[in-house]
Amino acid sequence: MFAKLLFLFIAIPLAELALLVKLGEVLGFWPTIGLVIVTGILGASLAKAQGFMIYARIQQELAAGRMPTGELLDGLLILIGGIVLLTPGLLTDLCGFALLIPPLRRVAKTWLQRKFSNRIRQGSTQVFYQNIDPYRDDDVS
Repeated sequence: MFAKLLFLFIAIPLAELALLVKLGEVLGFWPTIGLVIVTGILGASLAKAQGFMIYARIQQELAAGRMPTGELLDGLLILIGGIVLLTPGLLTDLCGFALLIPPLRRVAKTWLQRKFSNRIRQGSTQVFYQNIDPYRDDDVS
């Protein structure tokens, strides 16, 4: 796990920086900055639109009395895509946009569902459950 975190926090930013420097050499400083800003604005608007669509589907599933598991996973992937788009860089923007485009998100969703299913089947997943009684008041003041 430490190696994965090390990769995420060191290798990806270095690759992003190298790509931005090279792009800056080719396009120039201001066009590169403009590209980062445009992808941020486009990503934010796409994440907002996709988020509202998923929220509506979750509401429909709940109104029909069904658990919106697929929609919740879509919502999680949209959230991750939006967060990744907040980081400046083109590689992370590509990953973020991929999670915001429904056909590409379906690929990631299928992969995640398989991964979760395998972990559950192997018994390598731990579930922590805390019973919270909303009517119990432990605050003794």
